[in-house]
Amino acid sequence: MNLTLKVWRQAGPDAQGHIETYPANDIPASASFLEMLDIVNEGLIAKGEEPIHFDHDCREGICGMCSLNINGVPHSKEKAVTTCQVHMRHFKDGETIWIEPFRANAFPVLKDLVVDRSSFDRIIAAGGYIDVRTGSAPDANSVPIGKNIADEAFEAAACIGCGACVAACKNASAMLFVAAKAGHLNQLPQGKPEKDKRTLAMVRAMDDEGFGNCTNQYECEAACPKEISADNIAKLNRDYLAASAKEALV
Repeated sequence: MNLTLKVWRQAGPDAQGHIETYPANDIPASASFLEMLDIVNEGLIAKGEEPIHFDHDCREGICGMCSLNINGVPHSKEKAVTTCQVHMRHFKDGETIWIEPFRANAFPVLKDLVVDRSSFDRIIAAGGYIDVRTGSAPDANSVPIGKNIADEAFEAAACIGCGACVAACKNASAMLFVAAKAGHLNQLPQGKPEKDKRTLAMVRAMDDEGFGNCTNQYECEAACPKEISADNIAKLNRDYLAASAKEALV
């Protein structure tokens, strides 16, 4: 396959970014999107040019590091996959592909396609834990949990924190991420004691980081590679209202 890449290049956080055009020739249709970028970078390095900088780690759809906007869509138009799981057979020979970093004030560009998503880490640190010492794994039946609750908590816990929800939202809202990270603990018995404290802390940390407000257009749900349901946002809103009311009374 022979392709044309339109790639965002930015030397650093304070530099002016721009689009550069690169040929991507002789790309195997079986190659993943990141392998295609590797091939292009090998050619740039061979010519003495600086390679395209992008994030990656596991390349198995687990870590969420490979966050790119491909033709204007976080992780590409393919559903329920991360960038590293996108393969070049989904593109046409001769196609022009636009590659940009995730766009959000809370995700500043570090270099080229690499953004700083440490704001997510700070939100989790604000409340994404439980106070009690869990010790070793208890017997599976020692803490009875209803199947529906367990399933919903497990589905929320599948969030990999890639930031596609933020990049897809016109307001750069992180509500789906926060709802998933708070929700999977809030629903389980082990997380109930800190439910109110956790909810208030994580939502306020999200606001402090500069993420926008949710306007319920569900672009976040559509872009999520793990298909986290927007129902979690409704649960977070209810938990936040209840926790705020209790705090006001105290």
